[in-house]
This record gives sequence, structure tokens and C-alpha cells, in this order.
Amino acid sequence: MELIVALGLIVLKVALLIAILLLLPLPLTWLERKIAGHMQQRMGPMRVGWHGLLQPVADGIKLLTKEDHIPAEADRFLFKLAPILALAPPFVVFVAIPFGETVSVLGHEITLYVSNMNVALLFVFSVIGIEVYGVIFGGWASNSKYAVLGSLRTCAQMISYEIPMGFAVIGVVMLAQSMSLVEIVRAQADVWNIVYQPVGFFVFFVAGLAEAQRIPFDLAEAEGDLGAGFHTEYSGIRFAFFMVSEYAIVLLVSVLVVILFFGGWNGVLIPLPPLLWFVLKIAFFVYVFIWFRFTFPRYRYDQLMAIGWKVLLPLSMANIIITGVLLGVVAAP
Repeated sequence: MELIVALGLIVLKVALLIAILLLLPLPLTWLERKIAGHMQQRMGPMRVGWHGLLQPVADGIKLLTKEDHIPAEADRFLFKLAPILALAPPFVVFVAIPFGETVSVLGHEITLYVSNMNVALLFVFSVIGIEVYGVIFGGWASNSKYAVLGSLRTCAQMISYEIPMGFAVIGVVMLAQSMSLVEIVRAQADVWNIVYQPVGFFVFFVAGLAEAQRIPFDLAEAEGDLGAGFHTEYSGIRFAFFMVSEYAIVLLVSVLVVILFFGGWNGVLIPLPPLLWFVLKIAFFVYVFIWFRFTFPRYRYDQLMAIGWKVLLPLSMANIIITGVLLGVVAAP
């Protein structure tokens, strides 16, 4: 009986995660348009529903009912597979993401995570790296010059930024002595890692912007020179898959920033419930993603590569060395 209850809880948690991630674009697209409108001294969506609240629903209906167009010379199998490969990894990663310790429901202790892996951080980086295949296959299978160039840009961008992103978290692992995300949060009960790892946070967040392909690093989707980049030839529900994937990665990077550098669900000063602290921190970084989009211009491609290899990579490696030296000094008798 206990095994059945445990399996039922796992299924319920996974179903809840999938539902949240699939519905995520609805509020985020509305928020993004509204924030952009206020930044640019205009109102944003106003006509569909109160203050445009039903605009995301209208967009969803439009995408679901649009013609599913596949170019005549496209590789049909890879063209159909690419959106799934782009969408699945961000969803899978969330099984290793903790949203808190435990809560008591009807006398039963329920953990706020699907799995507490002892190598959760390694799992996250391994799985999220698969997402780039969806972009590459989508661009190549479209048999379009614009789409191919967009996918090649994405490939180079991911290589340039995932390496420093991985190095940026080594300092956090050294401090927590664990790759479990739950243990990393517990290690920040007194002092958040942002105090000890400001350089690691800077590198990780900038690389996260590039990972999510958001401005100022959205070279793969540059409408000025590539149409829409790797998804130029996509329409309807397949295009929606790419958009859901982008918002899922924005949420994932925000969650990882909070867990690794800002204490996870650990609060400060104001006595709020841990889960509320966690949600508020994530909401702040999602807002920062949106804010950056309408604040900074897009970098040139050579600037993008230079930042990754000449700035972020040396900074992340220096951060590892300095962290190791300081830990050695503190541990010395």
C-alpha cells in the first residue's frame, strides 16, 4: 500500500509539473507584452479581455488552428522531431528541481520535489544540453538558408556559453561539498552563495541568457537578418513547441540562479513561508529576463563569441582557483 501511495505521489507531482510548464507561456507572454508596453510608454494588450488578459488564450487558439505547413524539400521526419527534442529536455530537467523541503498534508510528509539526486546538478546540465539538437535539426531539416544559419549560430553559441556556465557552478559545489540541489540550498541556510560567489553568479547568469537565446544573445532568431532563424519555416503547434521550450528554459535558469546563488527557499528578515520566498525570487529573475529584452541591444556575432571565450571562460576558471585557495586557507590549521 505504501508503495502504491508513493508511486501515486510521483505521478501526481510529474503531472502537476507538466501542466504548469505547458501553461507557463500564457501568463508570461501577457506579462512580457505588458512590461514592454509600460517601458515604452504604451498600454500593451488591452482589447481581448480586461487589460488584455485573454490575449494569450486568443494566441493559443490561433496557433492550434493555423495550417501545419511543411516545406516541400524539407526532411519531414527530422522536421517533425525537432520541436519535440527542443521541448522535452527542459521538462525532464524539472524532475530534479526541488521547490522546498517537505510539507505536511493530512498528517503525511510530502517532499516538494520528484527526486533528490545526489548528482542533480550534473543531471541538469547533461539533459539541458540535448535541447540544442532540436534547434539544429529544426534548422537543417527546413532546407532553408535562413534556418540553417540560425541553427549553426545556436550550436556555436551553446558551445561558447555552456562551458563557462558549467565552470561557474563549480565554486558552489566546492562550498556545499555536494552536487545535490537540496544540499546546496541547505548549505545556504546562514549565508547565500551570492556573497561568496558573485563572479560565479555573473558568469552563470550571462551564460543563462545565452542558453535561453534571449536578448542580447538571441542571434539564432535575429529577425533583421535571418527572418526568424531556426524556426522560420515552422507554424502552428510546432512553432508553439519552440516557444514553450524558450519560456521553460527562462524559468529553469531563474530557478537554478535562485537555488545556486540566492538561498533557494531560505528567506531573510521577513518571516514568509519557504515556498513563497522561492516563488518570489524566481518571479524577480523572470522579470529581469523580460526587462533585459527591452533594454539592451543585440550583440554582433563576433562580440557574442568574444564574450564567451575571452571574458566568461577566464572569469569562471579564475573563480574556481580563487575559491579553492580561500577554502584551503580557511581549512588550514
